[in-house]
Parts: sequence; structure tokens; C-alpha cells
Amino acid sequence: MSLLQIEGLGIDFGGVRAVNDVGFALKPGEIVSVIGPNGAGKTTLFNMISGVYAPARGRVALDGEDVTRMPPHHLARRGLSRTFQNLQIFQSMSVLENAVAGHHLHERGSVFADLFSLPAARRRSRASEESARALLDRVGLGRAAEQEAGSLSYGALKRLEIARALALKPRVLLLDEPAAGCNAVETEEIDHLIAKVAAEGVSILLVEHDMKMVMRISNHIVVLDHGEKIAEGEPAAIARDPRVIEAYLGAQATEAQNADG
Repeated sequence: MSLLQIEGLGIDFGGVRAVNDVGFALKPGEIVSVIGPNGAGKTTLFNMISGVYAPARGRVALDGEDVTRMPPHHLARRGLSRTFQNLQIFQSMSVLENAVAGHHLHERGSVFADLFSLPAARRRSRASEESARALLDRVGLGRAAEQEAGSLSYGALKRLEIARALALKPRVLLLDEPAAGCNAVETEEIDHLIAKVAAEGVSILLVEHDMKMVMRISNHIVVLDHGEKIAEGEPAAIARDPRVIEAYLGAQATEAQNADG
């Protein structure tokens, strides 16, 4: 049974159809990648699924519940979390403090108890810190807990971003270009982390330009071009699909022409 169901999703900007009639499903523990040339509509699709944009058409269902146009914080409480292309890290805070910040959405304390540091608030604080440390161990950053986040390598910051998203205890995790800007070693670390999270039962929806990584870890791939789905299937089938090859070669030719011009 599908955990996340996307049906006929679409949105227009200034009369232009940015995404049109896109649909697919995501099963528990599955890694589904959304790929396509630049401008294909991948991040726009993510923004509709995660509640950043309100779709003009279509439906998003999470575990059978219609969550179309639901704001991000409501989706997070229902088990859908995401990362962004640009890091959302507090650079001057410690790695541990960044991880703890991800737990706040799940806390059910009162402002009164927090202000006066009542026992219940102190217990919540200790529990959040313990959970955050366990999460940092999970993403390979346990030894860096007390470091300032801004001192981490770029790849480590990417893993910290994933840790913050995992702090929300998602059933579905949307990762928007998690390996962008990373070197080969950092990309491999993120690759292993994503596979590990999926193996633990979290469904992963991934946008990524590193095709080697996509082909390695994906169970299923959805291909967009000019806002529409042009192909869908297992990695081996997608790699041979003439529509996919044409879309990518066409995009590369356009970029080359622009560079020459």
C-alpha cells in the first residue's frame, strides 16, 4: 500500500504551467527519485507536496488522508518532513543545539513550565538532548556534538540538515539535492545515510542531480521535463528510455549553445 500518493498535481505561475498533471506513489521504506533537466519543475513539485506552494490542481494523500494545501507544520506533525537546497542550519549554534532545535515541534510543554524551569520542562529538555545525541550518532556526527555548526565541512552540514529533518520523526522524508556541492567522499557518506534511513522504514522522496547516486540508491525514478512526467520506472529502464535520453541531451545542447553565445 502507498504511504504517499500524488495525483494529477499542477501549478501555474503567471499563466505558465510550471507543473502539470504529475502523479506517482511512494511505498513505506522506498526511495523514489525525481529527476529532470534544470527547470523541469522538480523543486516546484517538492514545494507543492510539502505545503510551501498550494497546488492549483491535483491531490496529495499521506497514508490515505488528503493533505493537499496543508501547511508545512501540520504536515510535519503527520509525519512528512523535508530538507531544502539551501542549508537551514544555525551556523553559530553547536551541532547538538541544531539537532535539539528539530525536536521542538514534537514537544507538548507549557510556556509557564518552561519559563519557571519546572520539573516537567527540565525532563523534556533532558529527553530532547538525549534524542538529539542519538540522532547525531545515527548520522555520524556524534563526536562533533559540541562543535560550532559553522566549523563543519559542507558534507557534514548536509548530514546535520538531514538529522534536523529526522528529529521530526517522519514517515516520509523529502530530500532536495542533499549531495549538491559535496565532493565524492561526502556524496558517498550521504548515499549510505539515505539508504540506512530507508532501511529503517522511512520513505524517501529525493531530488538529486548526481545521476550515479540516483541510479545506485533508487527503487523507482520519476522523470520530469518542462513540468510534465515523461517517464517512470526502475533505474535500469529509465537509463535506457529514449524520452529521458532526449530530454537530457536536449538540455545539454541548449546549455552548450548558451555558453557559445
